[in-house]
This record gives sequence, C-alpha cells and structure tokens, in this order.
Amino acid sequence: MDWQGQKLAEQMMQIMLVAFAVVAFLTGYVMESFRMMMLVYAGGVVLTTLITVPNWPFFNRHPLKWLDPIVAEKYPKPQPQEPVALKKKPTKK
Repeated sequence: MDWQGQKLAEQMMQIMLVAFAVVAFLTGYVMESFRMMMLVYAGGVVLTTLITVPNWPFFNRHPLKWLDPIVAEKYPKPQPQEPVALKKKPTKK
C-alpha cells in the first residue's frame, strides 16, 4: 500500500464508520431496538474492515520509486576515535 493508498483507506474508514453509525442509530430509533442498532453498526464495522484493511489493488495506484543501493566500499564506515581526556577544573574551597 502506497502513501496515497494509506490516506485513501483512512478517509474511507472514517466516512464509512460515521455513515454506519448514523444508519445504525436511525434503524435502532425507528425499530426501537438497541440490539438492532448494535447489529447494524457491527455489520458496518465488519464491512468497513473488509474494505479498508486488505491491500487491494486500488490502494497501490501510486507505487514508490526506490533509490538504487549504494556500494559499501564507496562510503566506508567511520572509525571510532580515541576519547580525549578532559582537564578537570580545580574546585574552589
């Protein structure tokens, strides 16, 4: 999943969850059933998960272009230097 695909999945998830919450509330209100409201919302969460979590092809429309690897010999690893002893300031009494 590319960066734009992640953004699209996030936006779709937010919109779908809010839409299912509204539909579930209205269904529960009209039918006067808390259980029905929770079932509709749970179904919406499952459907939202099935749509936004897998790496579907439409989330990969903008593939990343990777850089070529560099050769290790061209840029050698820096060697650690010897620690420099610091002079200690005399303390005033």
